Amino acid sequence: MTVNPVSNDPPLLAVLKGERRDPPPVWLMRQAGRYLPEYRALRAEKGGFLELVYDADAAAEITLQPLRRFGMDGAILFSDILIVPHGMGQGLTFGPGEGPQLSPPLSDGKFAQLEPNPEYFRKIYATVAKVRAALDPSVTMLGFAGSPWTIATYMVAGHGSKDQAETRRLAYKDPVAFQALIDRIVQVTVDYLSGQIEAGAQAVQLFDSWAGTLSPAQFERWVVAPTADIVGRLMVRHPDVPIIGFPKGAGAKLAAYAAETGVDAVGLDETIDPAWADAMLPEGMPVQGNLDPLALIAGGEALESAVTRIRAAFDTRPHVFNLGHGIVLDTPIAHVEHLFELLRKPL
Repeated sequence: MTVNPVSNDPPLLAVLKGERRDPPPVWLMRQAGRYLPEYRALRAEKGGFLELVYDADAAAEITLQPLRRFGMDGAILFSDILIVPHGMGQGLTFGPGEGPQLSPPLSDGKFAQLEPNPEYFRKIYATVAKVRAALDPSVTMLGFAGSPWTIATYMVAGHGSKDQAETRRLAYKDPVAFQALIDRIVQVTVDYLSGQIEAGAQAVQLFDSWAGTLSPAQFERWVVAPTADIVGRLMVRHPDVPIIGFPKGAGAKLAAYAAETGVDAVGLDETIDPAWADAMLPEGMPVQGNLDPLALIAGGEALESAVTRIRAAFDTRPHVFNLGHGIVLDTPIAHVEHLFELLRKPL
């Protein structure tokens, strides 16, 4: 099925606005990063991760690297979701093999001690502007931020965790204080995403990486409601900029998320059955995803059958092809090349 364009927007942006394209536009979460030898070389030259993120020239170069190799339809800003708590006043480090560390952790609920520093955000805006200026008009510039629940889990615990127990305990024990933190994150995130859009981002994504650990009632309060707040405020400022919501692990709660948050498109992780999503999500709503990153590592028949299954499930729906989560470090370059060969063919 080949669909003729009905707008002059670049393919990815057109699909996020509700237009179906075949072949589908494609970008990959974490497409700019450590699986690429050119990234590893630049990081060895420049030093640590944050040094790269806050160096607009280096971050722009990293953002553009995968486009030169593979010809993605979207350029995703090279940055990190924890720039928001860093900009809100928490210390942020990335130790070798340790993952990110935020200090001080806020498990005691004392958030007033944070002293925001907007200078961190201005460095990110500079990267967005540099990338947008370098992009071919056919490529869409994507900005992003973490969703409030996921950001709060890091801020409260001071690090990532498998079950977000410290944050969930605080949310149950003192929901008033936790709501205050969520509200602060919402406001900062709206301003931060608005700044990215003003610098050149044409669409933005909200990453809720830890949405899957919440009960339905807690999901409604700490994922759906804050996301709807962000979307509503951004729509007032930038009504023509699509917003992708990605609540990883939402499972059956994804339908409520899609219906209630107001996002323009929904990202699907690899655990979501594409056929189920097509049946349950609002008619005509663009979807993004949802190839298992490990199928990309496996390659061959596993990759080819997964790609065919995903595309067939969304053969009448606006669809952005992507992974179900970020690309993995040991992903073979040849498998990514093969993925793009598969995707450039009509279904």
